[in-house]
Amino acid sequence: MNPRFLPRALALSLALALGGPAAVHADPLPAVWNLSPLYASDADWEAARQALLADLPRLAALKGTLGKNAKSLLAGLDALSAANLRFDRLRVYASMKQSTDNRDTANQQRSGLAAQLGGAYGSAIAWVEPEIQALGEAQVAAFLKAEPGLQKHAEHLRNSLRLAKHTLSAETEAAIAALAPVRSATGDARTLLFNADTRWPELTIDGKTQRVDDTRYGLLRQNPDRAVRKQVFDAFFGAIAQYENTYGVTLGNVVQDDTVMAQLRHYPSAVAMSLGAEDIPEAVYRTLVAEVHKGLPTLHRYFKLRQKMLGLPDLHYYDIYPALVTQNKHYSLDDAAALTLAATQPLGADYQQLLKTTLQANTMHAMPAPGKSGGAYQDGVYGAPPFVFLNHQGEFDSVSTFAHEWGHAMHTALANRAQPYETAGYSLFIAEIASTANEVLLSDYMQRQAKNREEKLFQLGYELERLRGTFFRQAMFGEFELNTHDAAAKGEALNGKRLTEMYCQLLKSYHGDAAGVMKIDPLYCQEWAFIPHFYRSFYVYQYATSITAALHFAEGLLAAKPGARDTYLKLLASGGSMPPYQALKNAGLDMASPAPYQALIRRMDKIMDQMEALLAAK
Repeated sequence: MNPRFLPRALALSLALALGGPAAVHADPLPAVWNLSPLYASDADWEAARQALLADLPRLAALKGTLGKNAKSLLAGLDALSAANLRFDRLRVYASMKQSTDNRDTANQQRSGLAAQLGGAYGSAIAWVEPEIQALGEAQVAAFLKAEPGLQKHAEHLRNSLRLAKHTLSAETEAAIAALAPVRSATGDARTLLFNADTRWPELTIDGKTQRVDDTRYGLLRQNPDRAVRKQVFDAFFGAIAQYENTYGVTLGNVVQDDTVMAQLRHYPSAVAMSLGAEDIPEAVYRTLVAEVHKGLPTLHRYFKLRQKMLGLPDLHYYDIYPALVTQNKHYSLDDAAALTLAATQPLGADYQQLLKTTLQANTMHAMPAPGKSGGAYQDGVYGAPPFVFLNHQGEFDSVSTFAHEWGHAMHTALANRAQPYETAGYSLFIAEIASTANEVLLSDYMQRQAKNREEKLFQLGYELERLRGTFFRQAMFGEFELNTHDAAAKGEALNGKRLTEMYCQLLKSYHGDAAGVMKIDPLYCQEWAFIPHFYRSFYVYQYATSITAALHFAEGLLAAKPGARDTYLKLLASGGSMPPYQALKNAGLDMASPAPYQALIRRMDKIMDQMEALLAAK
């Protein structure tokens, strides 16, 4: 790593005794990222964009050369890899700049230019897959044998041949690629409506005026005052409800686009197309949904425990988020870093050192700001340190989010270190494992550091809520996507009202509305419009599968099971060198079987057993 990108050293000294990690550092963690590892300035970005545009005819001119001989195939694929990396860098920079301030017209324009470039670039290289597929398995195998340099492209070649029956003509692929900016416009419109154009309401809470927007909603819904929580929910979802028709058009268009593309590419369904692209059996998705429904009694047990601990006469949707035990602790960004380092000790000295080094790279944008996108993410470009985007607000949830996103960052760093560019990028199917495993390790660490019954109950309750939110909630989102796409395939119209009805049915089913477990107020059925992940179709189910896999690996790490650390780190370092489902099977985990999901549900019951025992002992 270039030392000029390390302007401020971070001293992350840890005190790992019972008192927990020290939060004192020589310099505070930088909270605003330095994007110079990508481009020194916006002007440099624009120059790079123009240069790639100018090179597109050269990429198009490679058409017809891949099949000449093994060396020609290698030369062509190497040229395409270099162009892909250049485009990655342009895309990531534009996306990250906009997410820090969606109101900035320059950021909006840059994102638009990146999208246009994506369309032009995709169109220029749309001939590649059909040309590889025309070679056939025998010829590709012969070229791989003749030219060792092709090994870094072997997984791409294998996957291309596998998808031959779903690939259209070069001309059609070029047309579809050219339409990419148009096809993504609905998601862009949703982002701007939600983050830039919506006039979010303001409430007076504890004597302070609070703007109930995407970022603040996540914190305000945890308020211990039930009346305040209801105010927050009513204000937030009331603001969203004003645009139900618009959100219905944008999400409906995404679902329709998926449906049409699945038909064009000869898939039986949109979900089959999405999973097929990653070589993931559809049984994974279907098994997850089936096992979640079998586990709903455990979820309802948790809700009843929540009602009891909060001392409520009944339970509403706005009662999910307050902590079961109040904890008035504030965690700085440095605290979050120290706790993450302490919690990840089971991953070994090499992992710890790499995490410390990566934290020093000044590639984190940490604090909330007007116009900034909500939530958190990690993004990166091969050859540069990973970038982490947060909205740190000081509560324990922010610490958990810190550990989560830096888990992503470490996954990226490990894969980049071990793999060539061509196989460093990992599948979405395993993308959430490293992040959620970090959360499991953090939870275990915090439980072991608890000084009294209340702290222990807080951490156990937090883990329960994380399992609910990441397993059951994300599976519910995944089922919503299944239902919306099934409806579109049948020719049903998807408008805002219909989407709200479909979401409301699931919300009530999962939360036991009919059985009297939790009351779902109709206004809150607008929640589907709050979920940006629906614009990345069939993504959210992977949070549920990933927390299941993460729990499996974390339990092995915490028990110091022989080989568990090496198996886990080998999985992360493998990047995209093999199909993700197979990579997990090689690591001893079959995500198409019921066993992993059943183990997670048993863990939830075990945690509740512990909590009930602690409550009874007072």
